[in-house]
Amino acid sequence: MVQEDVKCYHCGQACDDRQFTVEDKNFCCYGCKVVFEIINENNLCAYYDYEQHPGATVRQVDEEAYAYLEENAVQQKLLEFQSTSFSRVRFRVPAIHCVSCIWLLENLRKLDHGILRSEVNFARKSVVIDFNPERVSLKRVAGLMASVGYAPQIQLSSEQIAKPVTTDRLVSRLAVAGFCFGNVMLFSFPEYLGLDHNDALFQRLFPLLNLGLSIPVLIFSSRDYFYSAWKSFSQRQINIDVPIAAGLVALFFRSAWDILTGFGPGYLDSFTGLVFFLLIGRWFQSKTYESLAFDRDFKSYFPLAIRRWVNGNWKPVIIYELDPGDKISVRNLEIIPADSRLEKGEAYIDYSFVTGESRPALTRAGDRVYAGGRLIGQPATFVVEKKTSQSHLTTLWNHEAFRKKEENKYQRTIDRAARAFTWVVLLIALVTGLYWYAYQPTQMWLVLTSVLMVACPCALALAAPFTYGSMLRAFGRNQLYLKNADVIERMAAVNAVVFDKTGTVTHGTDPEVTLEGVLSQEELSAVKKLTSFSTHPLSKVVSASILGEEASEAGDFMELPGKGIEGRVDRKTYRIGSAEFTGAADDSTFTQARVWVAVDGEVRGYFRIQTNLREGIYAMIYRLGNKCAGLLSGDNDGERSAMAGLFGPNAELRFNQNPHDKREYIEQLQSAGKKVLMVGDGLNDAGALKQSDVGISVTDDTGVFTPSSDGILKGERVEDLDKFIRLAQRSAGILKAAFAISFLYNAIALSFAVTGHLTPLVAAILMPISSISVVSFASVSVRIAARLERLN
Repeated sequence: MVQEDVKCYHCGQACDDRQFTVEDKNFCCYGCKVVFEIINENNLCAYYDYEQHPGATVRQVDEEAYAYLEENAVQQKLLEFQSTSFSRVRFRVPAIHCVSCIWLLENLRKLDHGILRSEVNFARKSVVIDFNPERVSLKRVAGLMASVGYAPQIQLSSEQIAKPVTTDRLVSRLAVAGFCFGNVMLFSFPEYLGLDHNDALFQRLFPLLNLGLSIPVLIFSSRDYFYSAWKSFSQRQINIDVPIAAGLVALFFRSAWDILTGFGPGYLDSFTGLVFFLLIGRWFQSKTYESLAFDRDFKSYFPLAIRRWVNGNWKPVIIYELDPGDKISVRNLEIIPADSRLEKGEAYIDYSFVTGESRPALTRAGDRVYAGGRLIGQPATFVVEKKTSQSHLTTLWNHEAFRKKEENKYQRTIDRAARAFTWVVLLIALVTGLYWYAYQPTQMWLVLTSVLMVACPCALALAAPFTYGSMLRAFGRNQLYLKNADVIERMAAVNAVVFDKTGTVTHGTDPEVTLEGVLSQEELSAVKKLTSFSTHPLSKVVSASILGEEASEAGDFMELPGKGIEGRVDRKTYRIGSAEFTGAADDSTFTQARVWVAVDGEVRGYFRIQTNLREGIYAMIYRLGNKCAGLLSGDNDGERSAMAGLFGPNAELRFNQNPHDKREYIEQLQSAGKKVLMVGDGLNDAGALKQSDVGISVTDDTGVFTPSSDGILKGERVEDLDKFIRLAQRSAGILKAAFAISFLYNAIALSFAVTGHLTPLVAAILMPISSISVVSFASVSVRIAARLERLN
C-alpha cells in the first residue's frame, strides 16, 4: 500500500509500506536510503539545500550491471585518455536536470577519493570524469554514479556524444502546438465573422472544441515552461520562464472559466498561438547555439600542422586531413594530433595538455598514445588510429589548468542582467494588472499576458554569445584561432603589445646561411639530423641549408628552451645553439643570428643566418603606434640597430632574454597598469604567453604551441595583428548596440502592452522576431566590421 502523504526525502516519490527511515527522514527504497547515507557521511548534504527531493530514484541499481567495463576492448572505446595513474571518461547522463544534479556530480571525488575531478556539461547532459585507475576502476565509477541516481548512458560507438541537435521532444511539442493552433483558429472563424445568434448549438460547441484542443497544448507543449518555472521556485531563484508560465496559466484558465460559465468564447486562439510561436522562438534559439557549437568543431578551427608520409616523403598537412592508417612524424614539443600507435622504438610523451600536470610517460613500440600528448625528445613515428577530433583538442585547450582568472566574466555579467530583467518584468506586470483590474477588469488578463509575453530577455541573452561567436568565426576565417570568446573581450582592452623576435618578427623564408668554421661531411650530416628534430625556426633553417643525406641514427636528444639542442651521433656528442650553451666566446658586434656547433666539447664554428623580416611587419608596427611596447629576444644585441629602426624610439628592446626574463617583463608592464598582448613562437615564450592578458602563439608549419596561449596565429597573418585588435575593439561597440536593440525592443513593446494595444498572440510573434533581429544584427555587423578592417 502506497502512503501518498509520505514522500521520499531523496527523490520525492511516494513511499509504500516498506519505507526506510534514517534520522527522521523517510525513503522509498533501500537505494535512496544508501545514497542519503553516502552524501551525509561525506558532509555533502548541501545537495538538498538547492531544492526539495533533488535526487533520481535508485530502486533498479544492479551492482554487476557494469562488469563489462572491465574489458580492455570496451575501455579503449570509452576512455578519452588512459594511463596507469590517470584516466578520463565522458558519460552521457540523461538524469541531469537541475543545479543539484550538477553540484553532486561535480563532487563525486568526495564520495570516492580515486575520482580526481568531474565536470558537467548541462546542455549536452554529459559529465567528464578524471580518475586514478589504481584506486578506482571504471566499473566502480559507473556504479557509483548509478548508486546516487545518475546512471550513465553508455554507447560503444565511435562517437560517444554527437554534435548537439534539436531534440525530437521540442519538435513534437512544436508540431502539437501548431496542429492545435490551426484547428482552434478554424473553429474560431465563425466567432471572428459573427455567428447568427440563432445558431446557439455552434456557439456553444466551437468554444468547447477549442478548449479540448488547448488542453494538450497546456499539458504537453507548454510543459517545459512550467517545469522550468517550478524548478526555479524550488531552487529559490527566478528565471526567464517564470513570467511566461504565469501568463500561460492566466490566459488558459481565464478562457476556460469564460467558456464553461458561458461568459464568452475565451482567448484560446491567442493561447495556442502564443505557445506555438514561443516554441518557434525556442527552436530558433537552439539552432543558433547549435550553429555556434558546429563552427567551433569545424575543421577551420584548429590550424596545427604535422608531417605525414606521402609518396616517399614527409610533407606537412593540416591535422584535420589525417585519416586512420596515416603515418606521421612528430618532432620535439609537437602535439600528437590524434589517437595513434608508436610505430617503433621508445618515446617520452608529456600529457600535461590533457591532465594539467607535467609528467612525461615512457611509451614503447605498439603502445597507444592519445591526442593532446606532447613529444619530448627526438622525433618518433606514429600510425593514426582515430581521425582528429577538433572538439576534443578545443576542450583540452580550455582545461581549467590553462584558464586565466578573468575568463567567463562577460557571461556572468549577462546572467546577472537577465535575472534582474526578469524581476523588473514581474514588477511591471503586477502594477499593470492592478491598474487594469481597477480600470477595465475584462481586459486585465489579456493585457497582463501580453506584458508577460512580450518582455523577454531572450534577445539580451543571445546578444553576447552570438556577437562573440560571429567574431570567433571572423577571426578563424583570417587564420587567427582563439581559445574562447573571453579572449575577444580581453583583446579589446589591450594597450601594450610585446613581440618575440625569432619566428615572430623574423622568419626563415629564403634566409642566407653561411658556415663559419670546419665541419666534415659526416658532422654536417649529424647536425642536419639533430636540427631536423627541433621545431625552433633557426634549427629548421640550419637543417634545410645543409645539402646531402641526414645521419642514419641519433640518440640522447635533448632540447633546452632558450639555449639549444644536444644529441649523440656516431659516438660523438653534439651541442648546437647559443654561444653560452656550446661554450663559445660570443661577440655582440655581429649583426646576424648565429647558431654555434660544438663536437665533443670543442667549438667547431657557427652558422651565420641572415633572416628576413616578415612581410608587412613594418607597416603593422607603424599602425600599432604607442601600443607597441617592446621586443624580447634570446639572441644577443647584434641586431639592436636594425630592430630600433623597425620599432622606433618608444619601444623597449631587450636582448639575451631567457624565458624567465620574458615573463618578468610582462609582469612589470602589468604592474604599471598595462593590458598586455604577447606574440611569440610558443617555444621559449610559454611563460610570457601565460602571464600576458592575451597570449598569441605564431605557427607556420608545425604542431608546436603552448596550451597556455589564448590564440594561434598563422605566421603569414602576423602583419594583420593591429587589425585583429581593432576588430576585437569593434566587438564591444557591436555588443552594446545589440544590447541597445534588445532594450529598445522591450521598452517599445512594453509601452504598447501595458496600454492595452498589444494582444498576446502578437506579443508571442514579436518574441522570436526580436531574437532574430539581434542575431541578424550581430552577424551582419561583424561581417561589415571585418570588411572595414580589410579582412575576410
